[in-house]
Amino acid sequence: MKRNLRLACLLTCLLAPTAQADIYKCVDDSGHITYTNDKPAAGQRSCSLMTKDQPVNSAAPLAPKKATAPSPAGFPKVDSDTQKNRDTDRRKILETELETETKALAAARKELAEQEATRLGDEKNYQKYLDRIQGYKDKVTLHERNVEALNKEIAKLK
Repeated sequence: MKRNLRLACLLTCLLAPTAQADIYKCVDDSGHITYTNDKPAAGQRSCSLMTKDQPVNSAAPLAPKKATAPSPAGFPKVDSDTQKNRDTDRRKILETELETETKALAAARKELAEQEATRLGDEKNYQKYLDRIQGYKDKVTLHERNVEALNKEIAKLK
C-alpha cells in the first residue's frame, strides 16, 4: 500500500506540468525597478521582457557610504572624564532599574502562583478561571521583557 502511494506521488510530480511565466523588468521615471509577470500596457512604463536564463536580483543596491562631516566649529564637545561620569551614572541607573524590575518580577511570579492555586466559587466555568489568571500571566511577561531589555542595555555599555 505504501509503495503504491509513493509511486503514485512520484508519477504525479514527474508528470505535472511546470509553471512558466514571462517576467518583465520595468523602470519608472524615478529609476525604481520592478519585476512583474503582468504584461504592461503599451506606453505605461519602460518594461522589457527578460530572458529565461537571466538572473534576477531583487535586492536594493547598497547606498554609497557618505563621508562623515567634521563637527562645526561652535559644536559643543564633551571631554572624556565628563563622558565617563555620564556613562557611570547611566550604568548605576540601569542597574537600579534592573534590581527594581527583578523584584517586581519575583512578586508577580509569586502572585501568579498564588492565583493559580486558588479557584474562586464563581469559576465553575474553566474559562472564567483562565480569564482571571491571564492578567497575572501578562504581568509576569511584561516584567520578564523589561528585565531582558535592561540586561541588553547594560550589556551594550562599555
